[in-house]
Amino acid sequence: MQSTEEKLKTCGLTRNGAKVYLELLKHDLINGSQLAKKSGLDRTLTYQILNNLIEKGLVHYIIKSHKKYFGANDPKNLLNPLKEKEAFIKDFIPELRSLEKIKEEEQEINIYEGIEGLRSLMREIIKEKSFCAFGATGRAYDVLYELPRIGKELTKKGFGARIIMNTEYKTQEILKLKSVEARFLDIKSEATTTIFGDKVSIHVIKERPIIIMIKDKDIVESYKNHFEVLWKVAKGK
Repeated sequence: MQSTEEKLKTCGLTRNGAKVYLELLKHDLINGSQLAKKSGLDRTLTYQILNNLIEKGLVHYIIKSHKKYFGANDPKNLLNPLKEKEAFIKDFIPELRSLEKIKEEEQEINIYEGIEGLRSLMREIIKEKSFCAFGATGRAYDVLYELPRIGKELTKKGFGARIIMNTEYKTQEILKLKSVEARFLDIKSEATTTIFGDKVSIHVIKERPIIIMIKDKDIVESYKNHFEVLWKVAKGK
């Protein structure tokens, strides 16, 4: 266990400073010579320590008959340097924050393959409330046996979708869902681009589906803008 002197050192006093302050706490008022004797320190050194403790707000003195007598101030003054440092740091923090680099947006690219990869994409999409897609083929709805059921459940929950397809896919099952609004453009494309939440996916469904999923704020915003332009020129059913 730390001694009282060691604890005072932890509070920021020197070893000799701690000795002098402890001795002062034991007396009402005491002159420098007496204090030096009781502390076992050189008289000149004792006065140097006293001046240092006065600066710290831990010691005061009065003058009687042209002689200085010293006394200890309230130990709570040990907190003064901490309070000063805290006030300084609080004022300094805004300056440091102004220098912080703008945090880069989180970016992520994942590539999936096969039917399970396609399921991974669908799981991400249905976490959102809606999606939009262009170059859609409706093949995912045919390939994943569970999608018709999931589609009906999502429709009940208010999930919405806007898709742009080639007219050759007008008979696809996905278009029977009330939650899906479709428009058509005669653009031949095997790649479907889907925008949902903070992600964009590009996928091709042939013998082995391949999916590229991108998480990037700027890319999502760009593809949204592309979609809206195409949506305006695309034809309804």
